[in-house]
Amino acid sequence: MTSVNTRTAKIERSTKETSIAVSVNLDGTGAFDISTGVGFFDHMLEQLSRHSLIDMDIKAKGDLHIDDHHTVEDTGIAIGQAIAEALGDRRGINRYASLDLAMDETLTRAALDVSGRPFLVWQVEFSAPKIGTFDTELVREFFQALAQNAGITLHVSNLYGANNHHVAETCFKAVARTLRHAIETDPRQKDAIPSTKGTLKG
Repeated sequence: MTSVNTRTAKIERSTKETSIAVSVNLDGTGAFDISTGVGFFDHMLEQLSRHSLIDMDIKAKGDLHIDDHHTVEDTGIAIGQAIAEALGDRRGINRYASLDLAMDETLTRAALDVSGRPFLVWQVEFSAPKIGTFDTELVREFFQALAQNAGITLHVSNLYGANNHHVAETCFKAVARTLRHAIETDPRQKDAIPSTKGTLKG
């Protein structure tokens, strides 16, 4: 449910494959309490929370005896749904943001529109199928689920980079920083929906 006075929401999602509970505060400080059973994924979600300044409490239990896919995708779905619910009618937000984010030898660009129209453009390649035990293809699956369920048009491009950990981490950090700016209140139009259509519901 969404709080009347603050942009917060809680989502619980349960299937035969996963059980996910997510709560977010869009106007937080980047505080997090995250446990998915997938260590590298937890690390990436911590970056997403810290650099977006969205407080996130995420608890996920999934069929990890099969692989990490369901847990990662369903967590992305739940986070996206929570963000969409907390945004409400998206009144007063900046809406758009873009950023080039550097980390050592790696540079990644993220651009997004909190449009209500979900779309993902993904121009990121990894040179190995795994980072530790984590499947690198799941990075895209997470952002696809997030964008689809948050109602965000999201473009992510890795311009260059040699270390796959850095490539993945810059994706999460770049999306976090752009999301932070896009959902912040624009003081010049804090009571207006930033669209000539008068709606950001698709």
